[in-house]
Amino acid sequence: MALSGLYNVIDPEIGLNVVVLGLIYQIDFDEMEKRIDAQMTLTTQFCPMGESITGNVTQSIMSTFPEWEVHVNLTFEPPWDYSKISREGQEFLGR
Repeated sequence: MALSGLYNVIDPEIGLNVVVLGLIYQIDFDEMEKRIDAQMTLTTQFCPMGESITGNVTQSIMSTFPEWEVHVNLTFEPPWDYSKISREGQEFLGR
């Protein structure tokens, strides 16, 4: 996966990466414009680490695609909940 670096972006409060947590909703590539638009959410709108997490997602994508314009957009629709966590993440959390 070209975006495997996202597995290294950890939500420090939960201890899981943004992919396993289900925080990445969509990633669109525009090859003509060399632009990447990522839609993501946070576990809560008031996440104290939100700016850090979104910044790390941006940096991760930019490190894989250094010549591309990267936009990470936050959305809270649909709102995140524990059902979005992968099976691996659920096991890690003991659920």
